[in-house]
Amino acid sequence: MKKVIVITLVLLTIFFTNSKAQFKLDAEFKPRFENRHGFGTLFPDNTEAASFISQRARLNANYISESLEFHFSLQNIRVWGDVPQLNRFDSNGLMIYEAWAKIGLDENWALKVGRQEIIHDDSRIFGNVDWAQQGRTHDLVMLKYQKGSSSLDFGFAYNQDAEALTGNTLTVPRTYKAFQYVRFHKKWTDILASFLFLNNGLQFIDNANADNNETRYSQTLGSHLKYDKNNLSLAANLFYQFGNDVNKNDLSATLLSLTANQKISANWTFGLGVEFISGNDNGAPANGENKAFNPFYGTNHKFNGLMDYFFVGNHLNNVGLNDVFVSSNFKLGNSSSLNMAFHNFSAAADLAGSTETQLGNELDLVYTHTIQKGIALKIGYSQLFASDGMEVLKDNADGNTNNWTWMMLIVKPTLFQSDN
Repeated sequence: MKKVIVITLVLLTIFFTNSKAQFKLDAEFKPRFENRHGFGTLFPDNTEAASFISQRARLNANYISESLEFHFSLQNIRVWGDVPQLNRFDSNGLMIYEAWAKIGLDENWALKVGRQEIIHDDSRIFGNVDWAQQGRTHDLVMLKYQKGSSSLDFGFAYNQDAEALTGNTLTVPRTYKAFQYVRFHKKWTDILASFLFLNNGLQFIDNANADNNETRYSQTLGSHLKYDKNNLSLAANLFYQFGNDVNKNDLSATLLSLTANQKISANWTFGLGVEFISGNDNGAPANGENKAFNPFYGTNHKFNGLMDYFFVGNHLNNVGLNDVFVSSNFKLGNSSSLNMAFHNFSAAADLAGSTETQLGNELDLVYTHTIQKGIALKIGYSQLFASDGMEVLKDNADGNTNNWTWMMLIVKPTLFQSDN
Protein backbone atom coordinates (compact mmCIF):
# COMPACT_ATOMS: atom_id res chain seq x y z
CA MET A 1 0.00 0.00 0.00
CA LYS A 2 2.74 2.46 0.93
CA LYS A 3 4.63 1.70 -2.31
CA VAL A 4 1.47 2.39 -4.33
CA ILE A 5 0.99 5.73 -2.58
CA VAL A 6 4.62 6.78 -3.18
CA ILE A 7 4.49 5.79 -6.86
CA THR A 8 1.19 7.67 -7.26
CA LEU A 9 2.67 10.84 -5.77
CA VAL A 10 5.73 10.60 -8.04
CA LEU A 11 3.57 10.17 -11.13
CA LEU A 12 1.34 13.07 -10.07
CA THR A 13 4.44 15.23 -9.62
CA ILE A 14 5.81 14.35 -13.07
CA PHE A 15 2.46 14.92 -14.79
CA PHE A 16 1.50 18.11 -13.01
CA THR A 17 4.89 19.77 -13.35
CA ASN A 18 4.82 19.17 -17.11
CA SER A 19 1.39 20.77 -17.53
CA LYS A 20 0.39 24.42 -17.68
CA ALA A 21 -0.57 24.59 -14.05
CA GLN A 22 0.62 25.10 -10.50
CA PHE A 23 1.71 22.23 -8.31
CA LYS A 24 2.79 22.32 -4.68
CA LEU A 25 3.98 19.54 -2.39
CA ASP A 26 4.30 20.47 1.27
CA ALA A 27 4.37 18.73 4.63
CA GLU A 28 3.58 19.19 8.29
CA PHE A 29 5.34 17.61 11.26
CA LYS A 30 3.86 18.32 14.69
CA PRO A 31 5.09 16.47 17.79
CA ARG A 32 3.52 17.59 21.09
CA PHE A 33 4.36 16.77 24.71
CA GLU A 34 1.56 16.98 27.28
CA ASN A 35 1.29 16.56 31.03
CA ARG A 36 -2.36 16.21 32.04
CA HIS A 37 -3.21 16.77 35.69
CA GLY A 38 -6.88 17.69 35.49
CA PHE A 39 -7.25 18.25 31.74
CA GLY A 40 -10.87 17.82 30.58
CA THR A 41 -12.17 16.91 34.01
CA LEU A 42 -11.24 17.33 37.70
CA PHE A 43 -8.24 15.29 38.81
CA PRO A 44 -9.21 12.39 41.11
CA ASP A 45 -7.40 11.12 44.21
CA ASN A 46 -4.96 8.20 44.09
CA THR A 47 -4.10 8.61 40.41
CA GLU A 48 -1.03 9.74 38.48
CA ALA A 49 -0.86 12.54 35.95
CA ALA A 50 -0.65 11.39 32.32
CA SER A 51 2.41 12.37 30.30
CA PHE A 52 2.89 11.47 26.63
CA ILE A 53 4.11 12.69 23.24
CA SER A 54 1.70 12.59 20.32
CA GLN A 55 2.70 13.30 16.74
CA ARG A 56 1.17 14.25 13.40
CA ALA A 57 3.01 13.79 10.11
CA ARG A 58 1.09 15.08 7.09
CA LEU A 59 1.93 15.25 3.36
CA ASN A 60 -0.10 17.55 1.10
CA ALA A 61 -0.20 17.69 -2.70
CA ASN A 62 -2.10 20.51 -4.41
CA TYR A 63 -2.64 21.05 -8.13
CA ILE A 64 -4.32 24.10 -9.71
CA SER A 65 -5.13 24.67 -13.37
CA GLU A 66 -7.51 27.10 -15.05
CA SER A 67 -10.68 25.18 -14.16
CA LEU A 68 -9.52 22.44 -11.78
CA GLU A 69 -8.03 22.26 -8.31
CA PHE A 70 -7.08 18.89 -6.86
CA HIS A 71 -5.91 18.31 -3.29
CA PHE A 72 -4.63 15.12 -1.71
CA SER A 73 -3.39 14.80 1.87
CA LEU A 74 -1.96 11.81 3.76
CA GLN A 75 -1.26 11.69 7.46
CA ASN A 76 -0.02 9.42 10.22
CA ILE A 77 -1.05 9.96 13.86
CA ARG A 78 0.81 8.27 16.67
CA VAL A 79 1.79 8.38 20.31
CA TRP A 80 5.46 7.73 20.85
CA GLY A 81 5.79 4.14 22.02
CA ASP A 82 2.38 2.89 20.84
CA VAL A 83 4.04 0.07 18.87
CA PRO A 84 6.86 -2.24 20.02
CA GLN A 85 10.41 -2.11 18.68
CA LEU A 86 11.06 -4.02 15.42
CA ASN A 87 7.35 -4.00 14.72
CA ARG A 88 6.28 -4.79 11.15
CA PHE A 89 3.06 -2.77 11.28
CA ASP A 90 2.11 0.70 12.53
CA SER A 91 -0.67 1.05 15.08
CA ASN A 92 -2.57 3.62 12.99
CA GLY A 93 -0.85 3.47 9.60
CA LEU A 94 -1.44 6.04 6.89
CA MET A 95 -4.85 7.60 6.43
CA ILE A 96 -6.29 9.88 3.78
CA TYR A 97 -6.99 13.17 5.53
CA GLU A 98 -8.23 15.02 2.45
CA ALA A 99 -8.94 14.00 -1.15
CA TRP A 100 -11.05 16.42 -3.16
CA ALA A 101 -11.45 18.03 -6.55
CA LYS A 102 -12.79 21.52 -7.18
CA ILE A 103 -14.16 21.93 -10.69
CA GLY A 104 -14.83 25.37 -12.12
CA LEU A 105 -18.22 25.49 -13.84
CA ASP A 106 -17.92 29.10 -14.99
CA GLU A 107 -16.35 32.30 -13.71
CA ASN A 108 -18.55 32.33 -10.59
CA TRP A 109 -19.64 28.74 -9.86
CA ALA A 110 -17.55 25.76 -8.77
CA LEU A 111 -18.19 22.23 -7.51
CA LYS A 112 -15.99 20.80 -4.75
CA VAL A 113 -16.35 17.06 -4.17
CA GLY A 114 -14.66 14.63 -1.76
CA ARG A 115 -13.15 14.50 1.71
CA GLN A 116 -12.42 18.05 2.79
CA GLU A 117 -12.14 20.46 5.68
CA ILE A 118 -15.00 22.87 6.33
CA ILE A 119 -13.85 26.11 7.95
CA HIS A 120 -16.33 28.96 8.22
CA ASP A 121 -15.91 32.28 10.03
CA ASP A 122 -14.40 31.81 13.50
CA SER A 123 -14.93 28.00 13.38
CA ARG A 124 -17.76 28.11 15.91
CA ILE A 125 -20.06 25.75 13.99
CA PHE A 126 -17.71 24.41 11.28
CA GLY A 127 -13.95 24.10 11.85
CA ASN A 128 -11.06 21.73 11.13
CA VAL A 129 -10.10 21.19 14.82
CA ASP A 130 -6.43 21.61 13.93
CA TRP A 131 -5.38 21.29 17.57
CA ALA A 132 -6.44 17.63 17.52
CA GLN A 133 -3.67 15.69 15.83
CA GLN A 134 -6.19 13.85 13.64
CA GLY A 135 -8.08 16.99 12.57
CA ARG A 136 -11.64 16.95 11.21
CA THR A 137 -12.76 16.45 7.61
CA HIS A 138 -16.09 15.64 5.95
CA ASP A 139 -17.09 13.62 2.89
CA LEU A 140 -19.41 15.92 0.98
CA VAL A 141 -20.39 17.80 -2.15
CA MET A 142 -20.10 21.58 -1.98
CA LEU A 143 -21.51 23.92 -4.59
CA LYS A 144 -19.76 27.30 -4.38
CA TYR A 145 -20.60 30.71 -5.78
CA GLN A 146 -18.16 33.62 -5.65
CA LYS A 147 -18.56 37.10 -7.06
CA GLY A 148 -16.58 40.03 -5.74
CA SER A 149 -16.86 40.15 -1.95
CA SER A 150 -19.92 37.89 -1.84
CA SER A 151 -19.97 34.10 -1.64
CA LEU A 152 -22.60 31.41 -1.32
CA ASP A 153 -21.94 27.78 -0.31
CA PHE A 154 -24.28 24.79 -0.46
CA GLY A 155 -23.02 21.66 1.35
CA PHE A 156 -24.46 18.13 1.08
CA ALA A 157 -23.21 15.13 3.10
CA TYR A 158 -24.59 11.57 3.31
CA ASN A 159 -22.88 8.76 5.26
CA GLN A 160 -23.24 5.00 5.15
CA ASP A 161 -21.36 2.06 6.73
CA ALA A 162 -20.38 0.43 3.44
CA GLU A 163 -21.66 -0.64 0.05
CA ALA A 164 -24.80 -2.73 0.53
CA LEU A 165 -27.72 -4.35 -1.26
CA THR A 166 -30.33 -3.39 1.34
CA GLY A 167 -30.70 -0.98 4.23
CA ASN A 168 -29.48 2.51 5.04
CA THR A 169 -28.96 2.42 8.80
CA LEU A 170 -25.64 4.00 9.83
CA THR A 171 -23.97 2.17 12.72
CA VAL A 172 -20.62 4.00 12.72
CA PRO A 173 -20.40 5.73 16.15
CA ARG A 174 -19.85 9.44 16.80
CA THR A 175 -20.82 10.67 13.36
CA TYR A 176 -23.85 12.03 11.53
CA LYS A 177 -26.06 10.36 8.96
CA ALA A 178 -26.51 13.40 6.73
CA PHE A 179 -26.55 17.16 6.64
CA GLN A 180 -27.34 19.97 4.24
CA TYR A 181 -26.32 23.56 4.77
CA VAL A 182 -26.27 26.90 3.03
CA ARG A 183 -24.01 29.81 3.97
CA PHE A 184 -23.99 33.35 2.60
CA HIS A 185 -20.94 35.55 3.19
CA LYS A 186 -20.50 39.25 2.41
CA LYS A 187 -17.68 41.70 3.17
CA TRP A 188 -17.87 45.46 3.11
CA THR A 189 -15.08 47.91 3.91
CA ASP A 190 -15.19 47.51 7.70
CA ILE A 191 -17.93 44.92 8.21
CA LEU A 192 -18.15 41.20 7.50
CA ALA A 193 -21.37 39.23 7.79
CA SER A 194 -22.27 35.61 7.19
CA PHE A 195 -25.54 33.71 7.57
CA LEU A 196 -25.77 29.94 8.08
CA PHE A 197 -28.59 27.40 7.94
CA LEU A 198 -27.71 23.81 8.85
CA ASN A 199 -30.10 20.86 8.63
CA ASN A 200 -28.29 18.18 10.63
CA GLY A 201 -29.41 14.55 10.65
CA LEU A 202 -28.40 12.01 13.31
CA GLN A 203 -29.09 8.29 13.06
CA PHE A 204 -31.52 6.86 15.62
CA ILE A 205 -31.31 3.10 16.15
CA ASP A 206 -34.14 1.23 17.84
CA ASN A 207 -32.62 -2.01 19.12
CA ALA A 208 -36.07 -3.46 19.75
CA ASN A 209 -37.49 -2.63 16.32
CA ALA A 210 -35.20 -2.16 13.34
CA ASP A 211 -38.12 -0.83 11.29
CA ASN A 212 -38.13 2.20 13.59
CA ASN A 213 -34.59 3.26 12.68
CA GLU A 214 -34.69 6.77 11.25
CA THR A 215 -32.70 9.94 10.70
CA ARG A 216 -33.75 12.73 13.06
CA TYR A 217 -33.04 16.30 12.04
CA SER A 218 -32.29 19.47 13.93
CA GLN A 219 -31.93 22.92 12.39
CA THR A 220 -29.36 25.57 13.26
CA LEU A 221 -29.91 29.13 12.04
CA GLY A 222 -27.67 32.07 12.77
CA SER A 223 -25.11 34.66 11.86
CA HIS A 224 -21.51 35.64 12.41
CA LEU A 225 -20.76 39.38 12.34
CA LYS A 226 -17.40 41.12 12.47
CA TYR A 227 -16.31 44.77 12.50
CA ASP A 228 -12.73 45.92 11.97
CA LYS A 229 -11.63 49.52 11.89
CA ASN A 230 -8.42 51.20 12.95
CA ASN A 231 -7.31 49.30 16.06
CA LEU A 232 -10.71 47.95 17.16
CA SER A 233 -12.17 44.56 16.27
CA LEU A 234 -15.65 43.38 17.29
CA ALA A 235 -17.13 39.94 16.59
CA ALA A 236 -20.50 38.40 17.41
CA ASN A 237 -22.20 35.02 17.00
CA LEU A 238 -25.98 34.59 17.19
CA PHE A 239 -27.36 31.07 16.64
CA TYR A 240 -30.64 29.33 17.38
CA GLN A 241 -31.36 25.57 17.20
CA PHE A 242 -34.75 23.94 16.73
CA GLY A 243 -36.21 20.70 15.39
CA ASN A 244 -35.44 17.41 17.19
CA ASP A 245 -32.41 15.85 18.83
CA VAL A 246 -31.56 12.20 18.23
CA ASN A 247 -33.93 11.12 21.04
CA LYS A 248 -36.79 13.10 19.47
CA ASN A 249 -36.84 15.79 22.15
CA ASP A 250 -37.99 19.18 20.87
CA LEU A 251 -34.99 21.49 20.56
CA SER A 252 -34.99 25.16 21.56
CA ALA A 253 -31.39 26.28 22.17
CA THR A 254 -29.31 29.42 21.80
CA LEU A 255 -25.70 30.51 21.47
CA LEU A 256 -24.82 34.21 21.83
CA SER A 257 -21.34 35.69 22.00
CA LEU A 258 -19.59 39.05 21.72
CA THR A 259 -15.84 39.62 21.63
CA ALA A 260 -13.91 42.91 21.47
CA ASN A 261 -10.18 43.34 20.83
CA GLN A 262 -8.39 46.67 21.05
CA LYS A 263 -4.83 47.18 19.84
CA ILE A 264 -3.37 49.32 22.60
CA SER A 265 0.08 49.64 21.06
CA ALA A 266 2.20 47.97 18.38
CA ASN A 267 3.06 45.18 20.82
CA TRP A 268 -0.08 44.83 22.96
CA THR A 269 -3.63 43.81 22.14
CA PHE A 270 -6.28 43.61 24.86
CA GLY A 271 -9.53 41.69 24.53
CA LEU A 272 -12.67 40.86 26.45
CA GLY A 273 -15.75 38.84 25.68
CA VAL A 274 -18.80 36.97 26.86
CA GLU A 275 -20.53 33.84 25.59
CA PHE A 276 -23.87 32.35 26.56
CA ILE A 277 -24.68 28.74 25.59
CA SER A 278 -28.09 27.58 26.75
CA GLY A 279 -28.57 24.35 28.71
CA ASN A 280 -31.02 22.16 30.60
CA ASP A 281 -32.01 22.48 34.26
CA ASN A 282 -30.53 19.60 36.23
CA GLY A 283 -28.27 18.71 33.30
CA ALA A 284 -30.61 16.67 31.11
CA PRO A 285 -33.56 17.11 28.72
CA ALA A 286 -36.93 16.85 30.46
CA ASN A 287 -40.58 16.55 29.44
CA GLY A 288 -39.63 16.05 25.81
CA GLU A 289 -37.72 19.36 25.63
CA ASN A 290 -34.00 19.98 25.11
CA LYS A 291 -32.64 23.49 25.66
CA ALA A 292 -28.94 22.60 25.32
CA PHE A 293 -27.13 24.10 22.34
CA ASN A 294 -24.76 21.84 20.39
CA PRO A 295 -21.90 23.53 18.46
CA PHE A 296 -21.65 20.39 16.29
CA TYR A 297 -18.56 20.55 14.05
CA GLY A 298 -16.81 23.62 15.43
CA THR A 299 -13.25 23.88 16.69
CA ASN A 300 -14.43 23.77 20.29
CA HIS A 301 -10.90 23.70 21.75
CA LYS A 302 -10.61 27.30 20.57
CA PHE A 303 -13.46 28.42 22.87
CA ASN A 304 -14.32 28.29 26.60
CA GLY A 305 -10.79 27.69 27.87
CA LEU A 306 -7.98 25.53 26.56
CA MET A 307 -8.43 22.78 29.16
CA ASP A 308 -11.45 21.41 27.26
CA TYR A 309 -13.91 21.16 30.15
CA PHE A 310 -16.79 22.11 27.86
CA PHE A 311 -18.02 20.82 24.49
CA VAL A 312 -14.88 18.88 23.54
CA GLY A 313 -16.18 15.33 23.79
CA ASN A 314 -18.24 16.28 26.87
CA HIS A 315 -20.91 18.61 28.30
CA LEU A 316 -23.46 18.07 25.49
CA ASN A 317 -27.14 18.15 26.56
CA ASN A 318 -26.01 19.50 29.94
CA VAL A 319 -26.47 22.75 31.89
CA GLY A 320 -24.96 25.00 29.22
CA LEU A 321 -22.37 27.67 29.96
CA ASN A 322 -21.76 31.33 30.69
CA ASP A 323 -18.17 32.29 29.85
CA VAL A 324 -16.86 35.78 30.66
CA PHE A 325 -13.22 36.27 29.65
CA VAL A 326 -10.38 38.74 29.20
CA SER A 327 -7.25 38.26 27.10
CA SER A 328 -3.97 39.96 26.27
CA ASN A 329 -1.47 39.30 23.51
CA PHE A 330 2.06 40.65 23.87
CA LYS A 331 4.61 40.70 21.06
CA LEU A 332 8.05 39.93 22.49
CA GLY A 333 10.34 41.12 19.74
CA ASN A 334 10.10 40.12 16.09
CA SER A 335 9.73 36.37 16.57
CA SER A 336 7.93 35.72 19.87
CA SER A 337 4.59 36.41 21.51
CA LEU A 338 2.75 35.62 24.74
CA ASN A 339 -1.01 35.18 24.88
CA MET A 340 -2.85 35.25 28.21
CA ALA A 341 -6.55 34.54 28.84
CA PHE A 342 -8.64 34.38 32.00
CA HIS A 343 -12.15 32.82 32.00
CA ASN A 344 -14.95 32.84 34.54
CA PHE A 345 -17.36 29.95 34.05
CA SER A 346 -20.88 29.53 35.38
CA ALA A 347 -23.79 27.26 34.51
CA ALA A 348 -26.49 28.67 32.25
CA ALA A 349 -29.14 26.47 33.94
CA ASP A 350 -29.67 24.97 37.38
CA LEU A 351 -27.32 22.25 38.58
CA ALA A 352 -28.93 19.09 39.94
CA GLY A 353 -29.08 19.12 43.73
CA SER A 354 -27.26 22.44 44.10
CA THR A 355 -28.04 26.14 44.25
CA GLU A 356 -24.49 26.91 43.09
CA THR A 357 -24.06 28.12 39.50
CA GLN A 358 -20.40 29.19 39.65
CA LEU A 359 -18.14 26.59 38.03
CA GLY A 360 -14.76 28.25 38.45
CA ASN A 361 -12.01 30.16 36.67
CA GLU A 362 -9.30 29.19 34.21
CA LEU A 363 -5.97 30.81 33.35
CA ASP A 364 -4.37 30.02 29.97
CA LEU A 365 -0.84 31.02 28.93
CA VAL A 366 0.61 30.31 25.46
CA TYR A 367 4.11 31.32 24.38
CA THR A 368 4.96 31.19 20.66
CA HIS A 369 8.41 31.50 19.15
CA THR A 370 9.14 31.44 15.42
CA ILE A 371 12.49 29.71 15.02
CA GLN A 372 12.67 30.32 11.29
CA LYS A 373 10.30 30.37 8.33
CA GLY A 374 8.08 27.30 8.56
CA ILE A 375 9.26 26.27 12.04
CA ALA A 376 7.64 27.38 15.30
CA LEU A 377 7.70 26.34 18.96
CA LYS A 378 4.68 26.72 21.26
CA ILE A 379 4.61 26.24 25.03
CA GLY A 380 1.43 26.33 27.09
CA TYR A 381 0.34 26.25 30.71
CA SER A 382 -3.26 26.25 31.98
CA GLN A 383 -4.76 26.01 35.44
CA LEU A 384 -8.37 25.54 36.46
CA PHE A 385 -9.62 26.91 39.78
CA ALA A 386 -12.76 24.86 40.40
CA SER A 387 -15.77 26.11 42.34
CA ASP A 388 -18.31 23.96 44.16
CA GLY A 389 -20.50 23.94 41.07
CA MET A 390 -17.75 22.32 39.01
CA GLU A 391 -17.41 19.58 41.62
CA VAL A 392 -21.14 18.90 41.32
CA LEU A 393 -20.98 19.00 37.50
CA LYS A 394 -17.98 16.64 37.27
CA ASP A 395 -19.00 14.53 40.30
CA ASN A 396 -15.61 14.98 41.98
CA ALA A 397 -15.06 16.74 45.33
CA ASP A 398 -11.47 15.55 45.88
CA GLY A 399 -10.17 19.13 45.81
CA ASN A 400 -6.97 18.44 43.85
CA THR A 401 -4.96 20.93 41.78
CA ASN A 402 -5.97 20.89 38.11
CA ASN A 403 -3.41 22.01 35.55
CA TRP A 404 -2.07 21.18 32.10
CA THR A 405 1.35 21.75 30.53
CA TRP A 406 2.29 21.21 26.91
CA MET A 407 5.03 21.95 24.39
CA MET A 408 4.64 21.61 20.61
CA LEU A 409 6.97 21.90 17.63
CA ILE A 410 5.37 22.82 14.29
CA VAL A 411 7.37 22.23 11.11
CA LYS A 412 5.76 23.11 7.76
CA PRO A 413 8.26 22.82 4.89
CA THR A 414 7.47 23.35 1.20
CA LEU A 415 9.04 20.33 -0.47
CA PHE A 416 8.42 21.26 -4.09
CA GLN A 417 6.62 24.03 -5.96
CA SER A 418 6.14 24.73 -9.64
CA ASP A 419 4.41 27.88 -10.91
CA ASN A 420 4.14 27.36 -14.66
